[in-house]
Amino acid sequence: MGLRWYVARTEPRAEFLAADELTGDGIEVFFPRVRDPRPRLGHSEIPLFQGYLFIRCDPQINGWPSFRRSHRIAGWVTFGGEVPSLPDEVVASLSERWEMIKQQGGHLKRFLPGDKIRIEAGTFQGLAEVVEEAKSPQGRAKVLLQFMGRLVEAHIPWENLKAAEDQPDEPIRPPRRTRGRGRWIQGFGSRGLSGA
Repeated sequence: MGLRWYVARTEPRAEFLAADELTGDGIEVFFPRVRDPRPRLGHSEIPLFQGYLFIRCDPQINGWPSFRRSHRIAGWVTFGGEVPSLPDEVVASLSERWEMIKQQGGHLKRFLPGDKIRIEAGTFQGLAEVVEEAKSPQGRAKVLLQFMGRLVEAHIPWENLKAAEDQPDEPIRPPRRTRGRGRWIQGFGSRGLSGA
């Protein structure tokens, strides 16, 4: 099987202590962090994944790492009683993204109310406007977007948002008024105008 990446849960607000202790004991840890948008005295960074660390080990050859109290680990992330491993490509992709963030000053891009953004994953894709910003890297921003011919609010994970000005312009299309072959969608056409 070889060395694989696994996800461990830390005790609350103990990610930094856990990463330091584990690394000091020779355990390979991936711990991405970014600059805190609201820094406090002695706290200039926040974990990108609050409450979690990525640990690389080979449980078949060396067994699972034994955690001491000072490691501040609450346990492994499990599904159906099994501890799943992450493909190396996933951790490599996260690492690349973290490097890009660091090269841009270490700050996550904040999307404030009124900002025009582009949603790049999930059911909702396209242009939108931020109504309420995400409170953390794991948070969701409240956005207003066009969906099926009307404006709707949606809560979108921060990582799926990109600044609209960073993307090529895309024409905004008006909502559809017919289903085709002259059949009006309810609320449009002569019936919709007359209120009949």
